[in-house]
Amino acid sequence: MTSVPGEAPIRLFLVDDQELVRAGFRMVLDAQEDMTVVGEAGDGLAALDAVAATRPDVVLMDIRMPRLDGVEATRRLIQDDRARVEGVKVLVLTTFDLDEYVFAALRAGASGFLLKDAGPAELLAAIRAVHAGDAAMAPSTTRRMLERFVPHLPDADREKAQAAARRTAAARLDPLTDREREVLEAVGRGLTNAEIAAELFLAEATVKTHIGRVLHKLGLRDRVQMVITAYETGLVGRPE
Repeated sequence: MTSVPGEAPIRLFLVDDQELVRAGFRMVLDAQEDMTVVGEAGDGLAALDAVAATRPDVVLMDIRMPRLDGVEATRRLIQDDRARVEGVKVLVLTTFDLDEYVFAALRAGASGFLLKDAGPAELLAAIRAVHAGDAAMAPSTTRRMLERFVPHLPDADREKAQAAARRTAAARLDPLTDREREVLEAVGRGLTNAEIAAELFLAEATVKTHIGRVLHKLGLRDRVQMVITAYETGLVGRPE
């Protein structure tokens, strides 16, 4: 990809406890005109200060590392006022696509995940998507992870839990219009913008506008967080 004249390259930071993995990523990334690697670290703890010093746009974060794993490092970068870097996005690197640690990292604020054996084209596309504010994964994959890792409740508790979820939904989703709730629910079901537009008889540009309003009103970072919110509030339920 050729960078736009005058446009700053995407600043990247690599966090992985394997030096060869970092070297491989750096070789691919530094060859791109629109990207530059500004630093790297071998564990999450070392990454915190280094990320704060280098101010990258996107952090490629391994999950399982010594001293401080990628989940806690992501949480601190995104949520902890003492450590976070304003505007930084985290792309989680993992070996398995259904990994409870990846789910925890998404809950902590990661904008998506990528398998370590992904090809260069997929890696570059994921970084550009995250940098642009999109999720670097299919929403349906996010929901599949939620369905696997959200604990299943005993039958006796299900009705109470559903009632509580409905009350929570009424409070958390109150700022949304009916149409915005419909769009959030559709995102939670894993539909793409084009599929939402067809289902709700809207222009795709209108769907994007509604998604932007939902993100703003609910204080969400990206599409991944929309799926999680739709699920947690009961707007989208687990299939029986």
